[in-house]
Amino acid sequence: MFKSVARAVARPVSRVVYRPTITGRENVPRQGPVLFASNHLSFIDSVVITVVAPRDVRFLAKAEYFTGSGARGALSKAFFESIGAIPVDRESNTAAQDSLERGREVLEEAGAFAIYPEGTRSRDGRLYKGRTGVAWLGLTTRCPIVPVALTGTPDLLPVGARVPRIRPVTIQFGQPIDSASYGEASSARARRRLTDDVMTAIGAMSRQELAGAYNEPPPANVVERMRRALHRNDPS
Repeated sequence: MFKSVARAVARPVSRVVYRPTITGRENVPRQGPVLFASNHLSFIDSVVITVVAPRDVRFLAKAEYFTGSGARGALSKAFFESIGAIPVDRESNTAAQDSLERGREVLEEAGAFAIYPEGTRSRDGRLYKGRTGVAWLGLTTRCPIVPVALTGTPDLLPVGARVPRIRPVTIQFGQPIDSASYGEASSARARRRLTDDVMTAIGAMSRQELAGAYNEPPPANVVERMRRALHRNDPS
Protein backbone atom coordinates (compact mmCIF):
# COMPACT_ATOMS: atom_id res chain seq x y z
CA MET A 1 0.00 0.00 0.00
CA PHE A 2 2.83 2.40 0.85
CA LYS A 3 4.40 1.83 -2.56
CA SER A 4 1.14 2.56 -4.37
CA VAL A 5 0.44 5.69 -2.35
CA ALA A 6 4.00 6.98 -2.77
CA ARG A 7 3.88 6.57 -6.54
CA ALA A 8 0.41 8.06 -6.78
CA VAL A 9 1.60 11.17 -4.94
CA ALA A 10 5.11 11.43 -6.45
CA ARG A 11 4.02 11.36 -10.07
CA PRO A 12 1.63 14.35 -10.16
CA VAL A 13 3.67 16.38 -7.68
CA SER A 14 6.90 15.86 -9.65
CA ARG A 15 5.24 16.81 -12.91
CA VAL A 16 3.76 19.99 -11.43
CA VAL A 17 6.97 21.08 -9.69
CA TYR A 18 9.60 20.04 -12.25
CA ARG A 19 7.46 20.18 -15.41
CA PRO A 20 9.49 17.61 -17.38
CA THR A 21 9.14 17.43 -21.15
CA ILE A 22 7.94 13.93 -22.03
CA THR A 23 7.63 12.58 -25.56
CA GLY A 24 6.79 9.15 -26.96
CA ARG A 25 4.70 7.79 -24.08
CA GLU A 26 2.45 6.27 -26.72
CA ASN A 27 5.38 4.03 -27.74
CA VAL A 28 5.29 2.17 -24.41
CA PRO A 29 3.20 -1.04 -24.46
CA ARG A 30 0.57 -0.81 -21.71
CA GLN A 31 0.48 -4.56 -21.10
CA GLY A 32 2.94 -7.41 -21.16
CA PRO A 33 6.70 -7.39 -20.52
CA VAL A 34 8.68 -4.38 -21.65
CA LEU A 35 12.34 -3.53 -21.21
CA PHE A 36 13.36 0.12 -20.97
CA ALA A 37 16.94 0.73 -22.14
CA SER A 38 18.19 4.21 -21.22
CA ASN A 39 21.27 6.36 -21.31
CA HIS A 40 22.64 7.07 -17.84
CA LEU A 41 23.77 10.53 -16.76
CA SER A 42 22.76 10.97 -13.11
CA PHE A 43 21.89 9.13 -9.91
CA ILE A 44 18.32 10.39 -10.30
CA ASP A 45 17.76 8.82 -13.73
CA SER A 46 15.90 5.79 -12.36
CA VAL A 47 13.61 8.00 -10.30
CA VAL A 48 12.83 10.13 -13.34
CA ILE A 49 11.95 7.11 -15.49
CA THR A 50 9.78 5.68 -12.72
CA VAL A 51 7.87 8.93 -12.28
CA VAL A 52 7.15 9.62 -15.96
CA ALA A 53 6.71 6.15 -17.47
CA PRO A 54 3.12 4.98 -18.08
CA ARG A 55 4.01 1.67 -16.40
CA ASP A 56 5.19 0.66 -12.94
CA VAL A 57 8.91 0.22 -13.58
CA ARG A 58 11.38 -1.93 -11.64
CA PHE A 59 15.12 -1.28 -11.66
CA LEU A 60 18.23 -2.35 -9.77
CA ALA A 61 19.78 -0.44 -6.87
CA LYS A 62 22.68 -1.09 -4.52
CA ALA A 63 21.79 -3.39 -1.63
CA GLU A 64 23.23 -0.82 0.78
CA TYR A 65 20.20 1.40 0.18
CA PHE A 66 18.04 -1.27 1.81
CA THR A 67 20.21 -2.33 4.75
CA GLY A 68 20.96 0.89 6.65
CA SER A 69 20.22 1.17 10.36
CA GLY A 70 18.06 3.56 12.33
CA ALA A 71 15.51 6.03 11.01
CA ARG A 72 17.69 7.04 8.08
CA GLY A 73 18.12 3.44 6.98
CA ALA A 74 14.40 2.78 7.27
CA LEU A 75 13.59 5.90 5.25
CA SER A 76 16.07 4.92 2.54
CA LYS A 77 14.62 1.42 2.28
CA ALA A 78 11.05 2.73 2.16
CA PHE A 79 11.92 5.26 -0.53
CA PHE A 80 13.67 2.82 -2.84
CA GLU A 81 10.99 0.19 -2.39
CA SER A 82 8.33 2.79 -3.19
CA ILE A 83 9.90 3.62 -6.55
CA GLY A 84 10.30 0.01 -7.62
CA ALA A 85 13.97 -0.61 -6.84
CA ILE A 86 15.29 -4.15 -6.51
CA PRO A 87 18.33 -4.62 -4.22
CA VAL A 88 21.41 -6.23 -5.73
CA ASP A 89 24.82 -6.93 -4.19
CA ARG A 90 27.21 -5.24 -6.62
CA GLU A 91 30.26 -6.58 -4.77
CA SER A 92 29.31 -10.18 -5.43
CA ASN A 93 31.38 -12.22 -7.88
CA THR A 94 28.14 -13.07 -9.68
CA ALA A 95 26.66 -9.55 -9.50
CA ALA A 96 26.31 -9.11 -13.27
CA GLN A 97 24.46 -12.38 -13.84
CA ASP A 98 22.42 -11.94 -10.65
CA SER A 99 21.28 -8.55 -11.95
CA LEU A 100 20.17 -10.01 -15.27
CA GLU A 101 18.33 -12.82 -13.53
CA ARG A 102 16.42 -10.33 -11.38
CA GLY A 103 15.46 -8.44 -14.50
CA ARG A 104 14.36 -11.62 -16.22
CA GLU A 105 12.10 -12.46 -13.27
CA VAL A 106 10.32 -9.13 -13.64
CA LEU A 107 9.88 -9.53 -17.39
CA GLU A 108 8.69 -13.12 -17.15
CA GLU A 109 5.94 -11.86 -14.83
CA ALA A 110 4.87 -9.42 -17.60
CA GLY A 111 6.37 -6.45 -15.78
CA ALA A 112 8.40 -3.44 -16.88
CA PHE A 113 12.12 -3.33 -16.15
CA ALA A 114 14.68 -0.57 -16.75
CA ILE A 115 18.35 -1.12 -17.53
CA TYR A 116 21.33 1.03 -18.50
CA PRO A 117 23.23 -0.71 -21.32
CA GLU A 118 26.28 1.51 -20.68
CA GLY A 119 26.63 -0.27 -17.35
CA THR A 120 27.41 2.79 -15.25
CA ARG A 121 26.81 6.52 -15.28
CA SER A 122 28.55 8.58 -17.96
CA ARG A 123 30.75 11.09 -16.14
CA ASP A 124 31.62 13.12 -19.24
CA GLY A 125 28.19 13.21 -20.87
CA ARG A 126 29.16 11.02 -23.83
CA LEU A 127 27.21 7.93 -24.85
CA TYR A 128 29.26 4.79 -24.31
CA LYS A 129 29.11 1.45 -26.07
CA GLY A 130 26.31 -0.81 -24.86
CA ARG A 131 26.99 -4.05 -23.03
CA THR A 132 25.03 -7.00 -24.34
CA GLY A 133 23.12 -7.76 -21.14
CA VAL A 134 20.25 -5.67 -22.48
CA ALA A 135 20.05 -7.91 -25.56
CA TRP A 136 20.29 -11.07 -23.45
CA LEU A 137 17.27 -9.94 -21.46
CA GLY A 138 15.30 -9.02 -24.56
CA LEU A 139 16.16 -12.20 -26.46
CA THR A 140 15.63 -14.48 -23.46
CA THR A 141 12.18 -13.12 -22.64
CA ARG A 142 11.24 -12.19 -26.26
CA CYS A 143 10.02 -8.83 -25.00
CA PRO A 144 10.06 -5.46 -26.80
CA ILE A 145 12.83 -3.03 -25.87
CA VAL A 146 11.87 0.63 -25.60
CA PRO A 147 14.91 2.94 -25.97
CA VAL A 148 14.86 5.91 -23.59
CA ALA A 149 16.83 9.15 -23.83
CA LEU A 150 17.25 11.42 -20.81
CA THR A 151 18.47 14.99 -21.15
CA GLY A 152 19.19 17.43 -18.32
CA THR A 153 19.28 15.05 -15.36
CA PRO A 154 22.89 15.97 -14.37
CA ASP A 155 21.66 19.54 -13.77
CA LEU A 156 18.60 18.27 -11.95
CA LEU A 157 20.73 16.43 -9.39
CA PRO A 158 24.44 17.28 -9.69
CA VAL A 159 27.03 15.04 -8.06
CA GLY A 160 27.04 15.72 -4.32
CA ALA A 161 23.60 17.34 -4.23
CA ARG A 162 20.96 15.88 -1.91
CA VAL A 163 17.85 17.65 -3.15
CA PRO A 164 16.84 17.86 -6.83
CA ARG A 165 16.97 21.32 -8.31
CA ILE A 166 14.26 22.72 -10.55
CA ARG A 167 15.83 22.38 -13.98
CA PRO A 168 14.46 21.49 -17.43
CA VAL A 169 14.49 17.75 -18.08
CA THR A 170 13.47 15.88 -21.21
CA ILE A 171 12.50 12.20 -21.37
CA GLN A 172 11.98 10.55 -24.73
CA PHE A 173 10.53 7.07 -25.27
CA GLY A 174 11.46 5.66 -28.66
CA GLN A 175 9.77 3.14 -30.93
CA PRO A 176 9.83 -0.39 -29.45
CA ILE A 177 12.44 -2.73 -30.88
CA ASP A 178 11.26 -6.28 -31.54
CA SER A 179 13.81 -8.49 -29.78
CA ALA A 180 12.35 -11.70 -31.16
CA SER A 181 13.31 -10.75 -34.72
CA TYR A 182 17.06 -10.84 -33.93
CA GLY A 183 17.49 -14.53 -33.21
CA GLU A 184 18.36 -16.54 -30.13
CA ALA A 185 19.91 -15.36 -26.86
CA SER A 186 22.68 -17.95 -27.33
CA SER A 187 23.94 -16.11 -30.44
CA ALA A 188 26.71 -13.62 -29.68
CA ARG A 189 26.12 -12.00 -33.06
CA ALA A 190 22.41 -11.51 -32.31
CA ARG A 191 23.18 -10.03 -28.89
CA ARG A 192 25.73 -7.61 -30.32
CA ARG A 193 23.52 -6.53 -33.22
CA LEU A 194 20.49 -5.93 -31.01
CA THR A 195 22.55 -4.02 -28.45
CA ASP A 196 24.06 -1.80 -31.14
CA ASP A 197 20.63 -1.05 -32.58
CA VAL A 198 19.35 -0.11 -29.12
CA MET A 199 22.28 2.26 -28.56
CA THR A 200 21.82 3.78 -32.01
CA ALA A 201 18.19 4.52 -31.16
CA ILE A 202 19.16 6.09 -27.83
CA GLY A 203 21.87 8.19 -29.46
CA ALA A 204 19.52 9.44 -32.16
CA MET A 205 17.22 10.82 -29.48
CA SER A 206 19.80 12.08 -26.94
CA ARG A 207 22.21 13.46 -29.57
CA GLN A 208 25.14 12.70 -27.26
CA GLU A 209 28.67 12.48 -28.54
CA LEU A 210 29.61 8.83 -29.02
CA ALA A 211 32.51 7.63 -26.88
CA GLY A 212 33.22 4.58 -29.05
CA ALA A 213 34.31 2.55 -26.02
CA TYR A 214 32.89 0.81 -22.97
CA ASN A 215 32.31 2.86 -19.84
CA GLU A 216 34.00 1.77 -16.63
CA PRO A 217 33.32 2.84 -13.05
CA PRO A 218 36.08 4.78 -11.27
CA PRO A 219 38.90 2.49 -10.04
CA ALA A 220 38.20 1.27 -6.52
CA ASN A 221 41.85 1.53 -5.40
CA VAL A 222 45.42 2.25 -6.48
CA VAL A 223 45.97 -1.33 -7.68
CA GLU A 224 42.98 -1.14 -10.00
CA ARG A 225 44.12 2.26 -11.29
CA MET A 226 47.56 0.85 -12.13
CA ARG A 227 46.05 -2.22 -13.79
CA ARG A 228 43.96 -0.08 -16.10
CA ALA A 229 46.91 2.16 -16.93
CA LEU A 230 49.07 -0.84 -17.83
CA HIS A 231 46.25 -2.29 -19.92
CA ARG A 232 45.87 0.94 -21.88
CA ASN A 233 49.62 1.12 -22.55
CA ASP A 234 49.90 -2.52 -23.58
CA PRO A 235 50.36 -2.53 -27.40
CA SER A 236 48.99 -6.07 -27.64
